[in-house]
Amino acid sequence: MDMLEEHCFLWAEQHFRDGWWCFQQDGAPGHKAIDTQQFLSKNCPDYIKVDTHWRCADSEWPPSSPDLNLLDYAVWSILEEKACAKPHTTVKSLKCALFKAWNEISVDTLKKIDDFPRRLKACVEADRSHFE
Repeated sequence: MDMLEEHCFLWAEQHFRDGWWCFQQDGAPGHKAIDTQQFLSKNCPDYIKVDTHWRCADSEWPPSSPDLNLLDYAVWSILEEKACAKPHTTVKSLKCALFKAWNEISVDTLKKIDDFPRRLKACVEADRSHFE
């Protein structure tokens, strides 16, 4: 919550000047905590709620959610192709290669791969099943 308050929310305020944006997170245990969900409810214009417990299906989270995350379905493959073209002998070397690869991805490239409307439609049509 501190990281969100100190970094994410400040960045969002600068970049979404109209005041509306939607926060999406994964289902990591710290993200699903009731305190975290309440914090997001109070501090975000909108957010996608995750199940707070496996027995409590109270989320708005879509099935196969990586399919709706630009990083998961597109950007990681670009980073991997660029950063892992050669083997790395140290974590430091891999991190440097990933930072370099990230900085080489242009906004135009991201705009070209952002086919979110098509992916959202496929998700709805898959009705809780996997899709490509």
